[in-house]
Amino acid sequence: MKRVYLDNAATTPIAPEVIQVMQLSMQENFGNPSSTHQFGRKAKNAVENARKKIASVFNVTASEIIFTAGGTEADNLILHNAVTNLEVTRIISSKVEHHAVTHTIDFLKKEYNIEAEYVDVHPNGDINMNQLEEILKKSDKKTLVSLMYINNEIGNILEWDKVTELCKKYNALFHSDTVQAIGHYTIDLQTVPVDFITASAHKFHGPKGVGFAYFKKGFGIKPMLHGGEQEKGARSSTENVHGIIGMEKALLLASESLEKDKIQMNNLKSYFIEELKKLNPEIRFNGNSSDLSLSSCTILSVLLPVQNEMLLFSLDLNGIAVSGGSACQSGSNTGSHVLNEILNEEEDYLTSVRFSFSRYTTKEEINYTLKKLKELL
Repeated sequence: MKRVYLDNAATTPIAPEVIQVMQLSMQENFGNPSSTHQFGRKAKNAVENARKKIASVFNVTASEIIFTAGGTEADNLILHNAVTNLEVTRIISSKVEHHAVTHTIDFLKKEYNIEAEYVDVHPNGDINMNQLEEILKKSDKKTLVSLMYINNEIGNILEWDKVTELCKKYNALFHSDTVQAIGHYTIDLQTVPVDFITASAHKFHGPKGVGFAYFKKGFGIKPMLHGGEQEKGARSSTENVHGIIGMEKALLLASESLEKDKIQMNNLKSYFIEELKKLNPEIRFNGNSSDLSLSSCTILSVLLPVQNEMLLFSLDLNGIAVSGGSACQSGSNTGSHVLNEILNEEEDYLTSVRFSFSRYTTKEEINYTLKKLKELL
């Protein structure tokens, strides 16, 4: 049976080059980076070299990069730090953020009695910028705005420039979950004044269990994990040396071919959209995911004109891996919180499928998927 993987927004296959450098690291960098002997110093040197190279991709200094166990921990670290260390008493976000953000805000609201406000989302999934400004200007409280750069379910790209302008105008801090963007879109943090971003290596062909948080220089960091002084006291726990080295390699590989990969994925996405319309003219697309200029090259969220609870299972039986929403929601019977927010009751009843691509996706795989969809629908 043919195997087709179209769930890259959930996780990506590890690049062969990444596996090679990680295997070599496991053989050579087995020392604890906190140890002062030569084995520890070698591991520490590898970690710090990786930090410098990763920082250079975003045009920042190495001291602004804190390694974590992934995007969820990075989001938590930033949001907790904003409240417990930076005196933030109000967070503005949206209901279509990743649960690493929304659930953390819920916790902070309950635990620290902060004010949480949510900006409305238009039916196309975009943030209501006029309302964002209205919320920002109505209070002088120390405020953090937390809005993701690329939505992980519908692929909408945030209007970063507008958000950063508003945050600067009203003296608010800006955190953006950039997990779906890093490795696919250029982010120069010297030209875009974002205060905090997050990354997870397994979203750009790196290993699972490793990521980072970016804290703009000047912000102190109060750790959530205690028991050591790793990461300059910001995050206790022995560093995941091999994972960090794998993430570095994956990011450098992605950066080298970023524009070429983006064109390739957008070409495949455009072809898939047109063929789906031919398959059934009643097929629609959630959010801005069918607009190549307003959505990620990696994500296409399709609203099918049927109600078929077994479709994902049937595709899986035919060797095709896709998602009905965020894979982080796997096992939930509440549906996608993002789609629930933007679809009407009639649309919400229909079946939505998220197809997501990588630089390894081929036209042959798209054609096979179209063939099976035609049979199943």
